Amino acid sequence: MPQIFSPQADTLARAGLLGVLLFILAGLGLLLWLPFTAHVTRQDMVVEQPVQFSHAHHVGSLGLDCRYCHTSVTESRFAGVPPTETCMTCHSQIWTNAAILAPVRESLAKHVPIAWQRVHRLPDYVFFDHSVHVRNGVGCATCHGDIGRMPQVRQVAPLTMGWCLDCHRDPAPNLRPEDAITRMDWTPPADRRRQGEALIHHYMIQTEGLTECSRCHR
Repeated sequence: MPQIFSPQADTLARAGLLGVLLFILAGLGLLLWLPFTAHVTRQDMVVEQPVQFSHAHHVGSLGLDCRYCHTSVTESRFAGVPPTETCMTCHSQIWTNAAILAPVRESLAKHVPIAWQRVHRLPDYVFFDHSVHVRNGVGCATCHGDIGRMPQVRQVAPLTMGWCLDCHRDPAPNLRPEDAITRMDWTPPADRRRQGEALIHHYMIQTEGLTECSRCHR
């Protein structure tokens, strides 16, 4: 009976099966790794804005409080973006003819809001309330980083489910006193853990239910 397959056929078949298996494993690894990449989380990505607004200048140098522009952060789910009138409170008096501020002047003249681009995005299925966090001791810099050093705002935290759960499981190290919530120059005390535990009682935070699904998914 003539031989149908060559002596190398078995080796080639085994190599082919091994190659298919490695390809499948590599694909699964890619699917598991991809959600944590900056391409998906947008971490450290800078978003082009219609006006080059520098937080480093306004917050870091001039010392503007976050709530001056983000007026609803303590009362609403959303921090809010400032209307053009807020910008013109100062810039109707200073830097009135600066070329970089032309879109601001045009916005005021035409009564058309500036189309600021969102930097921090969460999926539609995630419920997040700024006021709950800010009024319970979570500082702006905890999630947004040291805004006072950013010429252009970028997302410094991954904002993944795991990142949020790390804080919900153990909020104490991330809590601040009321007078430090919006401060970028605040330095945590050496006994931050002990202070954090005291702040949990101060803010009356119910830690038992912080990891329940309904907290963020409604």
